[in-house]
Amino acid sequence: MRISFDLDEVLFVDPRSFDIEDPPSFPFDRIYRERLRKGTVDLIHTLQQEGFEVWVYTSSFRSAAYIRGLFRHYGVRFDQIVNAQRHLKEVQKGHPARLPQKMPQFYRISLHVDDEQVIHDYGRSMGFRTFNVCEPDENWARKLLAKAREIRAIEEKIRSGAPK
Repeated sequence: MRISFDLDEVLFVDPRSFDIEDPPSFPFDRIYRERLRKGTVDLIHTLQQEGFEVWVYTSSFRSAAYIRGLFRHYGVRFDQIVNAQRHLKEVQKGHPARLPQKMPQFYRISLHVDDEQVIHDYGRSMGFRTFNVCEPDENWARKLLAKAREIRAIEEKIRSGAPK
């Protein structure tokens, strides 16, 4: 099962409002100015240990190399990174009408984690699952892990042909 995370206001947060992971050591704390929401590193490691594919799906134009480099300082490796450039190239490509800035179903992502209400609205109307993370919440990682496990169980039942 694939789970994807938005970056801004989900994994990258303002340290004046949120508890954060320890920043990278000098001089990397100057190169990578974003700060990670507390619990991000343990959550991603737990998801991967449980067999989830963990992706980044962001509408930001940060390069995949930059994102990989930042998270490498925390021992985190993503299975895939979809940034704005990749989304435009692979999802939007020849479509004359403007598509939503994120379409997790295109990449067969089972659960997308985002802070923007418009993405959750698209999820309801376009048939993809979302999980809302925005406000400071010390239990956010536990709640998200429970939701990911619940969706995986549903998908496994569907694949096995068992009733929901």
